[in-house]
Amino acid sequence: MACLFTSQTIPPVPTSKPAAAIATVIQPTAESISEISATKPPIIPSPIPKVVTFPNPDNYFWETIITGLDRPVELRNANDGTGRLFVLEKEGRIQIIKDGFLFPEPFLDIVSLVGSSSNEQGLLGLAFHPSYVGNGYFYLYYTNNQGHAQIDRFTVTVDPDVADDGSRLPMLTINQPFPNHNGGALAFGPDGYLYIGVGDGGSAADPFNNGQDLDTLLGKLLRLDVDSAEPYAIPPDNPFGNQIWAYGMRNPWRISFDTFTGDLFIGDVGQGEWEEIDFLPAGSPGGLNFGWKYFEGAHPFSGTPPEGLQLVDPVAEYDHSQGCSVTGGYVYRGSMPEWNGIYFYGDYCTRTVWGLIHSEAGWQNLILFGAGGNITSFGQDEFGEIFIATYGGQILRLSPR
Repeated sequence: MACLFTSQTIPPVPTSKPAAAIATVIQPTAESISEISATKPPIIPSPIPKVVTFPNPDNYFWETIITGLDRPVELRNANDGTGRLFVLEKEGRIQIIKDGFLFPEPFLDIVSLVGSSSNEQGLLGLAFHPSYVGNGYFYLYYTNNQGHAQIDRFTVTVDPDVADDGSRLPMLTINQPFPNHNGGALAFGPDGYLYIGVGDGGSAADPFNNGQDLDTLLGKLLRLDVDSAEPYAIPPDNPFGNQIWAYGMRNPWRISFDTFTGDLFIGDVGQGEWEEIDFLPAGSPGGLNFGWKYFEGAHPFSGTPPEGLQLVDPVAEYDHSQGCSVTGGYVYRGSMPEWNGIYFYGDYCTRTVWGLIHSEAGWQNLILFGAGGNITSFGQDEFGEIFIATYGGQILRLSPR
């Protein structure tokens, strides 16, 4: 399906493939990814501990710090030294929490711009510019009133608790053929670029094969340079000369970079059987393919990959006996050293929270908690502590008993 977006036309995509005898699925290690092209930048490996011991989860609980929010779906900090948390409400408002107190007025209200009538639509993603303290820029991903994915930049006013609703700079519109699989993930990488997780356009089983089609932005991880031009520029090392950084995604629901290593974690919602967590080590090259819809998780789904096409396998997955919709999370970097380096993620339906960590023995994955609410998002404050937002309006924080 042709790309339908407003900012620019995607140039023709190179047709060359990696020289390999057969289609393969690879684990995303530094060695295997670097084999894709010797001309790509080298991988910066993450520290890998020899032994991992998970803390006893019975010694911790999810402490309720806020109730009464209206369908919160995202929780972020501005890294500005204020200790505030910013919560997205699905209908189109950003609320502020500080020291366990919910501010009486929203930071921003764009309900008039947001289409939220369908279950997966709404105000979905937020990222603060790395230089937010100086420029006041933040970025939103939402479903517009036409049902399409919209990415905009806004600016804070002189009052740090009030955004300027007239400062909107439209950046990118991506037409959605169906109302589901809107994606919605935003995050700045350690390279200073803005990464955007876009769903495959919806319906079921990706009927237009958008995940594998490099002529559309649907089903992709995008990467934009928001500093060199307005509304943005294409980073010179983006692999296809356009916005696309990686592809083969179904519905990425939350992406995050480890604040210590720079590694990227992606929660990608599955079709009917498998939910997955994808991983790219810091320094990974662009152009990687996560496999949808050839694969759902690590399992064949539809069609046969072309000869020589390399696919990146998930580092964790679970079937639908354990849940129905993955919510990606964060690597813990807070005040409890026993949790340091453990990636938290969960399931919306079963309210299960897992811990995932890489050691010399491989990826270790463990069910840790029941969250007590449908998990729409994880969050992380400036100090590395971990939070959960539930669809019922709660914000929870991981705390010792």
